Amino acid sequence: MPNPHYNNQAEKYDYISGQHGGYYRHDFIDHAYLYNLYFPPEEVFTCFKNKIHDLVLNYPVAQDVLANLVGNLIDQPPERIVVGNGAAELIKIVSGQISNRLIVPVPSFNEYVNAAPKDSAIEFPLEWPSFQLDVDKFAAHSIKARADVAVVVTPNNPTSIAVPKQDLVRLAKKLANHDCLLIIDESFIDFTKNPDQFSMEDEIEQYPNIVIFKSMSKAYGICGIRIGYLVTINQKFANAVRQGVHIWNINGFAEEFLRILPDFREDFVKSCNQVKKDRDKLYENLNAFSQLSVYKPDANFIFCRLPDDGLNAPQLTEKLFIDHNMYIKHCQGKTMPHGDRFLRIASRTEEENTNLVDAMASILGYHNK
Repeated sequence: MPNPHYNNQAEKYDYISGQHGGYYRHDFIDHAYLYNLYFPPEEVFTCFKNKIHDLVLNYPVAQDVLANLVGNLIDQPPERIVVGNGAAELIKIVSGQISNRLIVPVPSFNEYVNAAPKDSAIEFPLEWPSFQLDVDKFAAHSIKARADVAVVVTPNNPTSIAVPKQDLVRLAKKLANHDCLLIIDESFIDFTKNPDQFSMEDEIEQYPNIVIFKSMSKAYGICGIRIGYLVTINQKFANAVRQGVHIWNINGFAEEFLRILPDFREDFVKSCNQVKKDRDKLYENLNAFSQLSVYKPDANFIFCRLPDDGLNAPQLTEKLFIDHNMYIKHCQGKTMPHGDRFLRIASRTEEENTNLVDAMASILGYHNK
């Protein structure tokens, strides 16, 4: 029986492209959302099943205990941590309630700007066509605009490009004397080649103006559970965010996940390594297309540009879905030049990635570089 929202594949595409989740209900291959397919292991679900009555029937814990649970995971004192119902909740509080003037390099994750009051967010264009962040220009623009919050997503979404650690240290120093907080969103950091060499978490003690944001949905593959957190030594800021979260903002399943997660550290590292392996192979295969300009990825997705002639990104996205039942993201609507020529492709399993490359070849006509 057809889904009541659509009668054919074209209508299905129109419906799905307007949604923000629930994709698993609609039977297609999702190369759009960005999450780890190899985590959590089955034992986590067994634990949920065994405790489902307690998890459903009882109130979960509040911020003090949640901060302890995350602190145990990341080896940070709980007073530095605020736990959110996904990073999106924390973004909403900071952009919508705390920041007076927020600045973010674009293209980037839209929610930082979307959650801000009208005309209070500034979009700083990344270098074209490299999409690298020039931290000196960004700092100068932030200071000139009198921004009180600057945001850097690293690796960035949709470009999949990470900002070098030394650049972020320089940026933090430049902003420190201008009453500007630096939010560093590290939601995709676990997919970088060496996360410890990119993460700024071990630098926060030296820089009170740094706040690390982390969505756990991506790396831990738990989009439906919704957990995110921030960590900072800036107690004034942490307290301001805490005041914005609800007393029971995290449900029992999320709490239980945080309790058992330390038992699966090794599984997590292995899963991220497998994601990187699949991602690198997908990059290699896409990079062989003469028609595509493919950016070297640091996250679990690939950013690439179609040529100026031929199908644009929205047309290719629709054709892939209608003809092959595969869904990728185009960048039309992102704040960037030629957004309708750019694609963001999430890496899945090696087999699924190979099928996607074959499908793209059938549409574009494969020409080796």
